[in-house]
Amino acid sequence: MPRTRSASDHETWTRTISFLLLGSICYALPWSVFAAVPLPNSDSSVLRIQGSNTIGARLGPALVKGLLEEQGLSAIRIEAGNAENEQIVSGKATDGRSVSIEVAAHGSGTGFTALGDGSADIAASSRPIKDSEANSLQPLGDLKSPAAEQIIALDGLAIILHPSNPLVALNTTQLAQVFAGEISDWAQLGAPAGPITLYARDDQSGTFDTFKELVLSANGKALSSKAKRFESSEKLSDAVSQDLGGIGFIGLPYIRQAKAVAIASGESQAMLPSLTLIATEDYPLSRRLFLYNQPELSNPWARALVQFAHSPRGQAIVEQNGFIAQTVQAVKIPRQAHMPANYQELAENAQRLSVNFRFQEGSASLDNKALRDLNRLKSYLREQNKLHSKVVLVGFGDAKADPARAELLSKLRAMAVRRELNKDGVVMRDIIGLGDELPVAANSADEGRIKNRRVEVWVY
Repeated sequence: MPRTRSASDHETWTRTISFLLLGSICYALPWSVFAAVPLPNSDSSVLRIQGSNTIGARLGPALVKGLLEEQGLSAIRIEAGNAENEQIVSGKATDGRSVSIEVAAHGSGTGFTALGDGSADIAASSRPIKDSEANSLQPLGDLKSPAAEQIIALDGLAIILHPSNPLVALNTTQLAQVFAGEISDWAQLGAPAGPITLYARDDQSGTFDTFKELVLSANGKALSSKAKRFESSEKLSDAVSQDLGGIGFIGLPYIRQAKAVAIASGESQAMLPSLTLIATEDYPLSRRLFLYNQPELSNPWARALVQFAHSPRGQAIVEQNGFIAQTVQAVKIPRQAHMPANYQELAENAQRLSVNFRFQEGSASLDNKALRDLNRLKSYLREQNKLHSKVVLVGFGDAKADPARAELLSKLRAMAVRRELNKDGVVMRDIIGLGDELPVAANSADEGRIKNRRVEVWVY
């Protein structure tokens, strides 16, 4: 059974949030959150959001409410819509006109369908857009571009059990076997004997898509037909917490009364879905939450919501709703014997920041999250007076036949980040390449290799 990290390994974040400069985080969208948005001439909705239940159940309406408050509206209400998992957020302008925004949460896939048929202005998704979806929506523009793909929060899939289940850790291979029905009794996992009952989100869910990609497909498995399926995250979690033999997967804010177990992938240590490990995307089942919009936004309310979600207040709402905000924070990492010597020196004398830089698939270019994180990091370094010789970049990669090549490639990744930071006057203390050391995911699948190809930021 994989070894579990102690809470001190990943729960010692300093809680001081550095407030980001609004202009610096608005990459490719030159629009002020605080500008007044045109009011409607009729009672029709000014904005329609469709997609992920993970986002739409709570976070989406909360962000919309915050935007309406920012726009000076009053008497703001969140009410049930015309169907289950649909909500309407409305408010009154100073001249008495009503403004309403619709949020429908029937699964990530439905958001992209709604973008395509024109019944939604924004697609909320708890997974990246698929190539097939991006191709079908090509008439709207490049939905994978930085102007269209907005990472608004981080989340982790928690594997949940009944609170009395003594199991503390699983690896992703075991998890795949469980949900494929190949392991059907808890005794096969070292727990008290009893049949395993499977709980899963429905096929429209981005949560299910993420689990399918990271766990099932990565291990050549498919979900057992015996799994009980749910559209609602809350209902799934509550059902598991009341079933002695239950196991399910859910977004981090929906653990509720259930018990989360630690997860290991490949050679990584078992990790609980903690704030720290999800913020750095090291937790094996961490994921990004997205809003997708047309690159050339014609709806001013859509543009304003995107901007607001990236703003300091928007990210505070992300945190208030149980997800992980993308603010830069520092943490002291305990020194451990399995760490390489130069990494131990960092753990002893420096702090690790909550930002990891990752790259586009099959490319040396930074991905869309990394492009925004560059600006977040620059703001943090300026505010903390760490622009000169205080930063160490540590590159990592996946295993290669030649360890020297793996080390070189990992250092080149760190150098790519250095080039971007140098443009704004950040002078590095050191650049380190650690090759395939300290993996956070299995290298047997593309998803794992992408996670392992990363650059950490440490500060003195």
